[in-house]
Amino acid sequence: MAFPHLQQPSFLLASLKADSINKPFAQRCQDLVKVIEDFPAKELHAIFPWLVESIFGSLDGVLVGWNLRCLQGRVNPVEYSIAMEFLDPSGPMMKLVYKLQAEDYNFDFPVSCLPGPVKASIQENVLPDSPLYHNKVQFPPTGGLGLNLALNPFEYYMFYFALSLISQKPMPMSFHVRTSDCAYFILVDRYLSWFLPTEGSVPPPLCSSPGGSSPSPAPRTPAMPFASYGLHTSLLKRHISHQTSVNADPASHEIWRSETLLQVFVEMWLHHYSLEMYQKMQSPHAKESFMPTEEHVLVVRLLLKHLHAFANSLKPDQASPSAHSHATSPLEEFKRAAVPRFVQQKLYVFLQHCFGHWPLDASFRAVLEMWLSYLQPWRYAPEKQAQGSDSQPRCVSERWAPFIQENLLMYTKLFVSFLNRALRTDLVSPKNALMVFRVAKVFAQPNLTEMIQKGEQLFLEPELIIPHRQHRLFTATSSFLSPWPPVVTDASFKVKSHVYSLEGQDCKYTPMFGPEVRTLVLRLAQLITQAKQTAKSISDQCVESPTGRSFLSWLGFGSTDTNSWYPANDPDEMGQDSIRKTDEYLEKALEYLRQIFRLSEAQLAQLTLALGNARDENGKQQLPDCIVGEEGLILTPLGRYQCAGQMAALCSRNDFLGSFCRYHLTEPALSNRHLLSPVGRRQVTTPARGPRLSLRFLGSYRTLLLLLMAFFVASLFCIGPLPCSLLLVLGYILYAIAMTLLTERGKLHQL
Repeated sequence: MAFPHLQQPSFLLASLKADSINKPFAQRCQDLVKVIEDFPAKELHAIFPWLVESIFGSLDGVLVGWNLRCLQGRVNPVEYSIAMEFLDPSGPMMKLVYKLQAEDYNFDFPVSCLPGPVKASIQENVLPDSPLYHNKVQFPPTGGLGLNLALNPFEYYMFYFALSLISQKPMPMSFHVRTSDCAYFILVDRYLSWFLPTEGSVPPPLCSSPGGSSPSPAPRTPAMPFASYGLHTSLLKRHISHQTSVNADPASHEIWRSETLLQVFVEMWLHHYSLEMYQKMQSPHAKESFMPTEEHVLVVRLLLKHLHAFANSLKPDQASPSAHSHATSPLEEFKRAAVPRFVQQKLYVFLQHCFGHWPLDASFRAVLEMWLSYLQPWRYAPEKQAQGSDSQPRCVSERWAPFIQENLLMYTKLFVSFLNRALRTDLVSPKNALMVFRVAKVFAQPNLTEMIQKGEQLFLEPELIIPHRQHRLFTATSSFLSPWPPVVTDASFKVKSHVYSLEGQDCKYTPMFGPEVRTLVLRLAQLITQAKQTAKSISDQCVESPTGRSFLSWLGFGSTDTNSWYPANDPDEMGQDSIRKTDEYLEKALEYLRQIFRLSEAQLAQLTLALGNARDENGKQQLPDCIVGEEGLILTPLGRYQCAGQMAALCSRNDFLGSFCRYHLTEPALSNRHLLSPVGRRQVTTPARGPRLSLRFLGSYRTLLLLLMAFFVASLFCIGPLPCSLLLVLGYILYAIAMTLLTERGKLHQL
């Protein structure tokens, strides 16, 4: 594409817009590369906002741009390679960013598109605590609409890139995409590796033209000191102002890009729930409208894993507390501060919301693995711990005790939240059983339990020498951008500061190894034992099924495949293999829980015996598990499933009785039905759930009205209420038999 050298910016923009419609993707990218190389920053300034939006989509989600979240190399290899090369940290787009950065251009970004708590704070004329927004708020002129942030090119690009994960509409359910294979996910990984390197320093800005390079200016000098907001100057400015050697670390001139990248990712991906609202409600069930998607959670997990690797790439002498008092480079200081100063608080509130609001289905696995990744920084340390045998997990080194203590709530309170979720799930499902197994296995790592207990002991120590007000002072000044405070040797003070900063001064802490949580663990162990017995009864029914063909099979119905009898939550959760997996996961989870909470064999044996003796001496079933409420007996989550074994066994029969029970006790596929999910209301097609009995229809006005009408019509023919009831029952039985036969016949035709 040939452009006149002295083209007007408006004509250049119009020409590029026209090409975006008329030319193929590869040709457009080649033209853009030439434009970036040939045109000066003054003319490129006009096309930059349009180009960013055309790539990442509009902030309202209407325009999808290049649709990086769905672009995969194995599906569209040509477009994928071109897009990745163009957006690479060393590619043409970043050259354009640095070219504009050198001229100190600013671009307006609407405050209305920021995460909820940030937007609300700015609109109430309260500056957010993150320095990312300081001295950037632009008030509208007289008659103008809305507030804007004045961002430099690098900030503007990263804001759009990060928000495109949130602002774009969720992918349709029919479009199956593996997130880790998509261009967006891989670009996040490349940007993290480039700007938060685990080896060496941050690469300098790229040359924007032959024979020259773009200078990389430090962040703009604020019009008023940060101290007026309770903060200090940035790390970069503080480091340079105290620098005495001219041979400074080159990274000192580039650390602002790393700082900006991390702040943008954390603010856009995690800061959707306010800490103040969470503390006020003292519950993860505060009314917050934003719900993350599984894709969103997977990207956050990628960020957390890389941050652990980034922080752990410090050499042992640099990571020690004494290193704070020696001269260190900004990058080394940033590595120590990245997780505790930027991520911890917002991640904790984000996780609390997910644990409290995510649907009780297998999609919670994404949240679970994100949480477990954060809890195990030792997995991402450069030195490899001694591998244990298959039966012996790795031993967690004492080196990680400070991290565990300063993240105590991440381990303890979120573990209790998981227990409450697990008690409400169907553990016969292999996917749910796997989640319980994963959590139990992580917490059962040798020495981890002891370090968590030590952290709780430090928190519960009486406050004899620590003033009450000092907690607030510590949390208010412990900003990454503030000078490092004196080394605090009191571990108890650190733990208390962590808990109070997240839960408030008046929080009621429930010890993970206290009697309340132990009761929950025993209930989970009982539920696990019940689920194991239910799975065994289903397995036994499959094994003991008649070998001969039933009456239904002579009519052409039924299946001889015993692997298809298991009525579960997912097509992948059917048959003997799934039952075997469920039993294996639950057996190991029970053993891990026994190790973590030091449950005796006698206690577990009592649980098994109690469930085995559920029938009294007359052979009649006792009441299911209940608690006494204000209005009488209330079924517990365990009690709701204590009939599940017999119902599942009936439904798994390969005869007419099994078909009849499946028709009445299992729910048909929820096709074309709106379900509440992490991405809002959507139409999905999900398999049937396990067998259950619902009599709610008997309490509906419609049913009562129909019964009254039936009795009224019967009375006209001199038929009394009792004969009418018998006729209704007989009519329904005939209807159910016919529907059972038709349903089974329809299933055969679908095979």
